[in-house]
Amino acid sequence: IQISDNWPGYSLDLFTYPQHYYGDLEYVLIPHGIIVDRTERLAKDIMQDIGDNDIVVLCVLKGGYKFCADLVEHIKNLSRNSERFISMKVDFVRLKSYHNDQSMQDMQIMGGDDLSKLTGKVSFLCVLLTLFFMFYKDIVGTGRTMKVLLNNIEKYKPKMIKVASLLVKRTSRPDGYRPDYYGFEIPDLFVVGYALDYNEHFRDLNHICVINDHGKAKYRV
Repeated sequence: IQISDNWPGYSLDLFTYPQHYYGDLEYVLIPHGIIVDRTERLAKDIMQDIGDNDIVVLCVLKGGYKFCADLVEHIKNLSRNSERFISMKVDFVRLKSYHNDQSMQDMQIMGGDDLSKLTGKVSFLCVLLTLFFMFYKDIVGTGRTMKVLLNNIEKYKPKMIKVASLLVKRTSRPDGYRPDYYGFEIPDLFVVGYALDYNEHFRDLNHICVINDHGKAKYRV
């Protein structure tokens, strides 16, 4: 689903959201209900593609945990209601690549200490790529952060690697990274909510919203 650059979004007055964020947001870009429906569809697509393979779900924290949890739950529900049982295990890594709303040069990968278990198995990489598509053009264009992570996983030689993302940010550069599954292509906006944060704030916001300048200044570190 592509959200156009001139999409005005939804008025905040149409939704409920935490009162402590009043005055910090421009508008709702994607309501929670639409996120849920789209995630369910992604789960169905994944089920159709992976066949009878077991899955190791590698969730990228912190911003990926909400999308990952909902996606895994949808896959489990589909598996329970079909003739095909899919075994899933979940592991976690955390990446650090930004300060406030600016990219840092170096990226740290933390966690996922037992990734050797991926050897020979299907590795389904569940990651909210938007976290890494919000900053400078080099990251938007080349997907540097994603490539570093994938290179780290590929050395364990899993049977298959698939990448899922709820969001990708639109870029005009032809070498921009594209995941195997994604829910929404969005304009070049800094968004928060649905576990996406700005300096650890807004994770408790169910909708995906655009933060305003007041919100950035209020929570800047």
